[in-house]
Amino acid sequence: MTDVENKKVIVIGAGLAGCEAALQLAKKGVYVDLYEMRPHKTTGAHATQNPAEFVCSNSLGSSDPTNASGLLKQEMKILGSYLIEIAEAVKVPAGNALAIDREMFSQKVSELLENNDKITLIREEITQIPQDVPVIVASGPLTSDSLAQDIKDFTGSEHLHFFDAIAPIVEKDSINFDIAFYASRYDKGEASYINCPMNKEQYEKFYEILTNAPRIELKKFEKDDKFFESCLPVEVLASRGVDTLRYGPMKPVGLVDKRTNVENYAVVQLRQDNLSASMYNLVGFQTNLKWGAQKELVHSIPGLENANILRYGVMHRNTFINSPELLNATLQCRKRPNLFFAGQITGTEGYTESIASGMLAGINMAKFLNNEELLVLPKVTMLGALTNYISNPEQKHFQPVNSNWGIVEELIVDKKIKKNKKLKNEMLSNRSIEYLKNNFKA
Repeated sequence: MTDVENKKVIVIGAGLAGCEAALQLAKKGVYVDLYEMRPHKTTGAHATQNPAEFVCSNSLGSSDPTNASGLLKQEMKILGSYLIEIAEAVKVPAGNALAIDREMFSQKVSELLENNDKITLIREEITQIPQDVPVIVASGPLTSDSLAQDIKDFTGSEHLHFFDAIAPIVEKDSINFDIAFYASRYDKGEASYINCPMNKEQYEKFYEILTNAPRIELKKFEKDDKFFESCLPVEVLASRGVDTLRYGPMKPVGLVDKRTNVENYAVVQLRQDNLSASMYNLVGFQTNLKWGAQKELVHSIPGLENANILRYGVMHRNTFINSPELLNATLQCRKRPNLFFAGQITGTEGYTESIASGMLAGINMAKFLNNEELLVLPKVTMLGALTNYISNPEQKHFQPVNSNWGIVEELIVDKKIKKNKKLKNEMLSNRSIEYLKNNFKA
């Protein structure tokens, strides 16, 4: 019998990170009390009480290992992630991206938790970090005020905040396919995106509605907080200039309607949101507009003039700790060895990143309980680069970060390879995968 067997860990939060951490611990023989405050206390962003609910989008980003997010997924498969395996099982068409049926994903994660005799899901709010027991805090960016205050008191550090926003979802059967068309950009992968084209006049009308639309008023304490750059509301992007959207989420390049062979002035893309393909979300259309204004805006898009909006966009405040002051690259708290943090509360922004950090926290908590050396991944791996980035005490202005090539240890290559981005990324990806295969057994 190993030291970890019959020991118990409290995991706070049954989101992506918490569920993955619990499953990793159970695999090592550790008993887990997994606490989730929903449905007794809601977050303002979640739509259900189910574990591992996807909130803002149904996409985990690219599956291509020469993409930063794609490499992270490959690393997680090698390291034995449960949730990435489930995501693959319930994926929906999305070109090179891994997008999932949210409801089926959450259902399968729930079944895995319920059928594991070492995991107990407890529907209660934790308002303070439990003392004298091993704990993984994976309460997420929507941590309740009470627990957030206790974390602040424990760490002696102010929380940082940013805003995240959710895009609307429409019913596929209400889309006008006399106008809308299926295509993927540059015909890469399956033509799984629905595209709503605009000419210049239509775009200018849309832009006028958007920039003049009423927004939901922020509370006084929220006004000093910041948006996370990759989740900017569409109205904030539009405020940067009339063509900003045309070079961003409404970029028309590479999207041609084969019925007309015309490359349009702007294009709104919709991505499949469930396996039955009855629901589609508007890509890049996170928003804080009032619901009446959202309806007017969506119906101004050619092809969506009669769209049935199944869910309106909302915006919510996200909370994360100052990880460079508080955490090691193992996700262990410097002040308290039997306390780990995981998920977006650490500043690892993104669904894939949340699962990955939960996986690492679970692996390392089990190692800690077994008096083993904790797993520290090098910066040649994407997960190692992420955890090293968020735990670097030299960071003075810490902000949430996605997986990206800029944080990975550079390759020593000649100038010719440096200029070949695709080849360089392929070499970076191969280096990481080779390292993990040679140095880790799940």
